[in-house]
Amino acid sequence: MQRRIFLRAALLVGAMPTLALAKTDKPVIEVYKSATCGCCTQWIEHLQANGFKVNAQNVPNTAAYRTKLGVPPALGSCHTGTIGGYALEGHVPAADIKRLLAEKPKAKGLAVPGMPMGSPGMEVPGEPADAYDVLLFQADGKTTVYRHYAAK
Repeated sequence: MQRRIFLRAALLVGAMPTLALAKTDKPVIEVYKSATCGCCTQWIEHLQANGFKVNAQNVPNTAAYRTKLGVPPALGSCHTGTIGGYALEGHVPAADIKRLLAEKPKAKGLAVPGMPMGSPGMEVPGEPADAYDVLLFQADGKTTVYRHYAAK
């Protein structure tokens, strides 16, 4: 009996690091947004539903964070995030963030400028989605299309 209790306890203690990792192994995205922005909240929900932990901070001036993170003004949107040393601007899909983290390209980050309808957080049931590009941007402001999304 005591041996069985000891074995169960040993198994539980051995599993503790695994259980602790399971709770904390989600990549963390810091998001800077306006307190009144609904689409920002929906984008955060999209990220959480796709395996990210999000630390959202309501700030009075998101432009200051874009400047600090090196996001070119032309790519500005309603919220700015950061993960793994990269900046995220606008409604960047979670799949593209995961790809960014896996590939680790030499870049400042990803942006979806212009808040296109149909991008994560900008979906409206029954409404068509616009075509849009996820842009990979460099420190010098140059961009390349990281992924294109067709209109639906």
